[in-house]
Amino acid sequence: MSVALATADSVFSTACIETVWLEDSTISDELEQRTRTATEPTGSWRWALLFVAIAATGVISPMFFWGNASGHDFQFHIASWLDVAGQWHEGILYPRWAEWANWGYGEPRFIFYPPASWLLGAALGSVLPWEAAPVAFIWLTLVGGGMGMWRLAREWLSGREAAAAALFFAINPYNLLIVYYRSDFSEQLAVALFPLLILGAVRVQRQTWRGVPFLAVVFTAIWLCNAPAAVIATYSLALLLAVGAVLARSTRPLVAGSVAMASGFGLAAFYIVPAAWEQRWVQIAQAVSQELQPARNFIFAQTGDPEFILFNWKVSGVAVGTMLIAGVLAVFVARRRREFPELWWILGTLAIVASLMMFAPSVILWRWLPKLRFVQFPWRWLDALAVPFAFFVAAALGRSRRQWVLWLIVLAALGGTATAMARDAWWDSDDTTSLSDWVQSGFGYEGTDEYAPIGCDRYDLTGVSANSEDAPKQPIAQFAKLDPDSDSIVPLAGVEVKVEKWTAERRTFTAKASSAVDLAVRLVEYPAWEATIDGQETEIQSEHNAQVVLPVPAGTHRVDLRFRRTLDRTLGALISLFSVLVIATMAVAGRKKAAAT
Repeated sequence: MSVALATADSVFSTACIETVWLEDSTISDELEQRTRTATEPTGSWRWALLFVAIAATGVISPMFFWGNASGHDFQFHIASWLDVAGQWHEGILYPRWAEWANWGYGEPRFIFYPPASWLLGAALGSVLPWEAAPVAFIWLTLVGGGMGMWRLAREWLSGREAAAAALFFAINPYNLLIVYYRSDFSEQLAVALFPLLILGAVRVQRQTWRGVPFLAVVFTAIWLCNAPAAVIATYSLALLLAVGAVLARSTRPLVAGSVAMASGFGLAAFYIVPAAWEQRWVQIAQAVSQELQPARNFIFAQTGDPEFILFNWKVSGVAVGTMLIAGVLAVFVARRRREFPELWWILGTLAIVASLMMFAPSVILWRWLPKLRFVQFPWRWLDALAVPFAFFVAAALGRSRRQWVLWLIVLAALGGTATAMARDAWWDSDDTTSLSDWVQSGFGYEGTDEYAPIGCDRYDLTGVSANSEDAPKQPIAQFAKLDPDSDSIVPLAGVEVKVEKWTAERRTFTAKASSAVDLAVRLVEYPAWEATIDGQETEIQSEHNAQVVLPVPAGTHRVDLRFRRTLDRTLGALISLFSVLVIATMAVAGRKKAAAT
């Protein structure tokens, strides 16, 4: 049945294209050739999936022998996955508070970091050995991204060319860089959705309102994957809709696309609203401090740190190579643009703008366009450039008189890039094991500067070494006390504490003291935390480096700390629910209209 559906879909797409260009005999002949090619075995989605799966397996193959490629963000993501999986065992299905961050003091990481990657990573780690979870994540995203590219390309290219586009997108140079150098799993997941974002933009241009639900859902998915990629996707989509409106000589695609974007924001409101509102409670500005500022990360930028310069030049080489290949082949493919005039102009414009955004002259845009600075690294625009790269390479190879020569050149370039990166990457088989041991034993893991609550110096928390790279040698005590004479946290003495429940969002215990004591809890204060003593609400004292301190009277008392649902979280969830109803209604109405015509 799936073969029949795939074949019917291919024939329908080809028939639509032939109808549009029937008046031009030359193009009609080319389309007939494409129809014949699409019916060949290589035109099947199964062949595309096979090619992409083989390529993805080749990318991860070094991990079978050398362990995981431990890039810049590897520990951050694996720690998040471990924390989430642990909270599932506690009965918390959608975590908000990272329980073991900052060596057990916690942080509101999951309020601000989009949920898709840490939910998927935790799910993989729950069914696979933790050492295999990153490998499986990479393989799935490469294959998923490749098939998304195939879905976009098959609308305009032959079956063989669409399969080639899927292959070249899956192993595009920036994907390789993320895998071997950066380990930014969330961005890799977002990149996989960019082909569908462009497909959605074209659908809106063609179908107007019937294309809104699809585009809204894809736009939402990117926002739930990675925030910097989502900002790039937002500006990219606005550009694509503007180009589409010019090509259509109508504002209808622009209006419909704007509705899709608004709906996408609405669908993701359960994440976006709390993340936006609660930024005032954390040191979010640390996300764009010092080396993380866009102005310091343009192509071939110079900074004072030799290691930083070296990595920037590696990324710059990848970026320039991708630009050159996409640009040259876009010119080569221009002779075929009558076959896909909309897409050629859309991808060409996107490639030009994405390339320009990586160079220093665009600095004024990085300073003034809203939220663009939180992308941090201008070369992240390779997220968007990867789609034109794959499409133009596949389209050029498909009509070249010497296809095998170009195939050898491109595959050799990609293979050489992958080999060089793999040899240069940092391979470590102990990171995942160490993090898992730290979480399970209660040591915790390192936190992040931008998610530290206001007034908290995470390096100065009680029991945490100034060298944050060193794990504590023994579990940090759950409790201590504030010495009023020295105004410092000292070991607990003269107080008997019995823990009843200790989870990410609930801390319940009894404290027995002969005299009143300011009890310091292994927790940093955050407005969502509320405390009660014997059922009576108690104000949390957090003057000492934002650590939770509770005034406990003499005697035996039951203390309860809860991470409550704040108003912004409730509002975001309601907006998302309303948006789901609106999008579902539009999708049903669109199907009924299509069936009626």
